[in-house]
Amino acid sequence: MKWLGILGLLALSECLVIIPLRKINTLREPLREKNLLTNFLEENMDDRSQNETDDPKMYLHPLGNHEDLAYLGNITIGTPPQEFRVVFDTGSADLWVFSIYCSSPACRAKKLFNPNLSRTFQHKRQRFEIIYSCGSVNGTIGYDTVRIGNLVNMHQAFGLSKWQNGFEDTPFDGILGLAYPSLAFERTTLVFDNLKRQGIISQPVFAFYLSDQKDNGSVVMFGGVDHSYHRGELKWVPVSQTHLWQMTMNRITMDRMVIGCFNGCQAILDTGTSLLLGPPRLVRNIHKLINGTRLGEEYMIPCSSVAQLPAFTLNINGTDYPVPAEAYIWKSPQGICFSNFRVQSDPSDEPETWILGDVFLRLYFSVYDRGNNRIGLAPAV
Repeated sequence: MKWLGILGLLALSECLVIIPLRKINTLREPLREKNLLTNFLEENMDDRSQNETDDPKMYLHPLGNHEDLAYLGNITIGTPPQEFRVVFDTGSADLWVFSIYCSSPACRAKKLFNPNLSRTFQHKRQRFEIIYSCGSVNGTIGYDTVRIGNLVNMHQAFGLSKWQNGFEDTPFDGILGLAYPSLAFERTTLVFDNLKRQGIISQPVFAFYLSDQKDNGSVVMFGGVDHSYHRGELKWVPVSQTHLWQMTMNRITMDRMVIGCFNGCQAILDTGTSLLLGPPRLVRNIHKLINGTRLGEEYMIPCSSVAQLPAFTLNINGTDYPVPAEAYIWKSPQGICFSNFRVQSDPSDEPETWILGDVFLRLYFSVYDRGNNRIGLAPAV
């Protein structure tokens, strides 16, 4: 994750679960709308409803969407269950939530997990720390029952936060990571791996459909794929490194001109990132091409020119995936247009790597196949 689940036990039956997600707002959009983003960055730089499908091996959970910025779904932890709104994040691996042990300002107005109220909670004397590009979190590890829709994960390791930096104004109560085990807490099993290990899902597969609708439509599915959420056939791409959901790209073009990935490069699919992140020099060149005007770390684009701007086209495994200007430009309610391209906060020269966040994933239905270490992509409906 760069910046930028409801009660029920399914005996031993296998099913695909589809979880609703809700789109919510993060700090970036209110600041853009009030023209305060530049000052804020300078001052703080350091510091479809839930249902089971006809397929008995499928179950969907809705995600929420707010202003195209973040997609959240509900899970519960403990017995009796305590509910939390979390980011389902392919850009990190672990589950953590804000807890009653938290003493940082970020914990204000959050739902806090209270282990004293759960009769199934078990504490582990092990500390954790996760560093994100937007901040960090640390705390202790515990075990409890985690429910994601009708999926019940027994004795699941998760983090109880004690201190956070950079999450003060975020609208979620925690993060549920879906990356590979190589990034997990030491000597723990990830949520997705436990679902498979306990026989709760039949296939080691999950998928995302991200809608631009605020309150409904977006889902994450576990255990299989509901093909009604995409058009055409899925195109499969091998995972190039089994840490994040990373793949090899052939080239990037705009207006039939190669503008990046000249000799091949890497791309990471990250549902916890709202934007398109790339190397500084290449992102600056894109902003020159689309006549962007710099405002702090943001670039404004003349709204009158958006219809004439070229698509940002990624060639992945021989298939073109165009991102039109209407997707990579965001228009505020005040009528100001901003670029959704950003420089990575931790760029590296080798190899060239791009982070493809929700701007890309709203256009393309994505499948994450752990069993075969591959990613499936198809145009979203």
